[in-house]
Amino acid sequence: MRAPLGNFDDARPAPDCLDLLTPPVAEAVRHWRGTVPAEQIVYVDTDPEIADTAVFVEHYGPELLDQSANCVVVAGKRGGETGLAACVVLSRTRVDVNGAVRRQLGARKASFAPMDLATGETGMEYGGITPIGLPAEWPLLVDAAVVDSPYVLIGSGRRRGKLIVPGKLFAELPGAVVLDGLGVAAG
Repeated sequence: MRAPLGNFDDARPAPDCLDLLTPPVAEAVRHWRGTVPAEQIVYVDTDPEIADTAVFVEHYGPELLDQSANCVVVAGKRGGETGLAACVVLSRTRVDVNGAVRRQLGARKASFAPMDLATGETGMEYGGITPIGLPAEWPLLVDAAVVDSPYVLIGSGRRRGKLIVPGKLFAELPGAVVLDGLGVAAG
């Protein structure tokens, strides 16, 4: 199968390779019931040593920077309580943690969650966290530019492999809230 974007040697529908995904991602794909068929979620095999965005696009093609998204876990604090949420923005931007995220979560303070907390709570590997398969009770903040993209390259739950997903699918994930301005110019 040819991937809808990029030039990958090994691309296949994610439902055909659930064994390559972490358990929460595999379960989410297996039970997907959105308007976008699960078969349109494409798994591409990639080198785990170059999973980070900058190195990844250098190897697989600079055009992927405009077609990739990052999913980060944030912690919002208010009144002694801490809640977790996830944010998805295009890779050429950064998450507006202290503005859009803090306001949306109603938090006094928001910051990136520590790596061990993010991986422990998601069941995913650092550098591969994806919004597909996150805890359903978490808020999932998605930049509108991600949803407006025809296809987006995102983590697969592991450092090895990526998912290519139709942008509109992100708006249908559990807890999804689509926001303008969640991703701001990196710099």
